[in-house]
Amino acid sequence: MTEQTPRTASLRAARRRRAEELARDQAWSASRRQLYAAGLTRAELRANVRAKRWQLVGRHVVVVHTGPMALDTTLWAAQLSGGPRARLDGASALIAAGLRGFDVDRHRVSVPRGARVFRDTVVDVRQTRRWRTDDLVGGGGPPRTRPEVAAVRGALWARSDRQAALLLTMVVQQGVVPADRIGLALLQVKRDRRLTFVIDVVTDLLGGVRSLAELDFARECRRRGIPEPTRQVVRRGKDGRYYLDVVWEEWGVVVEVDGIQHALAQEVVADALRHNDVTLDNLTVLRLPVLGLRVAADEFFAQIERALADAGCTELGPAA
Repeated sequence: MTEQTPRTASLRAARRRRAEELARDQAWSASRRQLYAAGLTRAELRANVRAKRWQLVGRHVVVVHTGPMALDTTLWAAQLSGGPRARLDGASALIAAGLRGFDVDRHRVSVPRGARVFRDTVVDVRQTRRWRTDDLVGGGGPPRTRPEVAAVRGALWARSDRQAALLLTMVVQQGVVPADRIGLALLQVKRDRRLTFVIDVVTDLLGGVRSLAELDFARECRRRGIPEPTRQVVRRGKDGRYYLDVVWEEWGVVVEVDGIQHALAQEVVADALRHNDVTLDNLTVLRLPVLGLRVAADEFFAQIERALADAGCTELGPAA
């Protein structure tokens, strides 16, 4: 008769310590596959969970403590939930890269076409046709897609245009990845239902927004039945000539279209001086951020219509 393998308390404790050492390098997370490979049995895993030493995260991952989970633990658990070939992607990869203030309902994990998809309620695991081995970021932390690629994918996968524009803007403003690298990554995308919108937003973030934004503004005026203004009107101030983006001269209303570059320190002072000069000429000046044109156009154009109506404009007709 074959002698059974001894399962003394000391052996079980040794295996538990080995599992915890494995998980330490993954923010205290480990997959069931990893734990079984380290020598733990299914019964031992269940026993440690029942004893409230460890906690389960979804179906496939164990966290080797029962306290609150830190962000890095949550991210590791999400990546491990997707299986051995999985990587964090989209907004989740950006959060792992340092993005703050952007929340996700479930972390997104990508696997290549043909890979087994480990279904789980706590993570969104999907196959992607855009999988490339060189898109994997190096360094510490859970395996994840490079920030510029993740930014493009996160925008394309967003629930709405508003969320897509917000994500891209936050990524650039927080310095997670510069806009030019996002633009290069965007060149790899050949088709997507939101591709045109994302190209427009990235163009805005690159700073080449003025002509594009003014064209968008003119289209919106025509669509909403607002008299089309004069664009790029020259004024002369104490420091020389400057341009007003759009002007309704008859009613004394000006709209300044602010691109991302207007948040820079050197632009803030010049913009403020120009704004004050125009206001002193008894003109009404409204500011329209390009991002506002993308995600809150109705609210901004309601203000423009009100300013024109208050100035006596009677040409506000139905939308074209």
